[in-house]
Amino acid sequence: MSPSRTPQTMKPETAAKKLGIYLPATPQEFRDAPVSRQQLDELIVNPPAWLTELRQNGPHPRDVIAHKLGISNSGLARGGVTEALTTADISALLQDRPEWLVQERATQAEVHEENARVKALKAYKRSQASD
Repeated sequence: MSPSRTPQTMKPETAAKKLGIYLPATPQEFRDAPVSRQQLDELIVNPPAWLTELRQNGPHPRDVIAHKLGISNSGLARGGVTEALTTADISALLQDRPEWLVQERATQAEVHEENARVKALKAYKRSQASD
């Protein structure tokens, strides 16, 4: 008979990242205790009201902000965005389209185009090598 296993836990920072939420905006009890894998799974399957609210309205972490704006995390820094933004803040930026955001979105589009070109080239080379 094997000894009882302790549940695997993670830091609240890790759990918040996996949930796509901004840790300082979470309830204190979430920030104060380790989160088990079972608890994380339960939060994903049956999110409490505070988690649903954070996901919908924010404030959001940097990677979520960058994704919603269609730019990179580095683009956020170049644009001077240093604080967490709410969904309303992000919508306002998308409507106002400041010059830095237009430039960063163009840069991101170029990066995606180049990545697609390189992927297609590699696929072509693989198909030629197999002939």
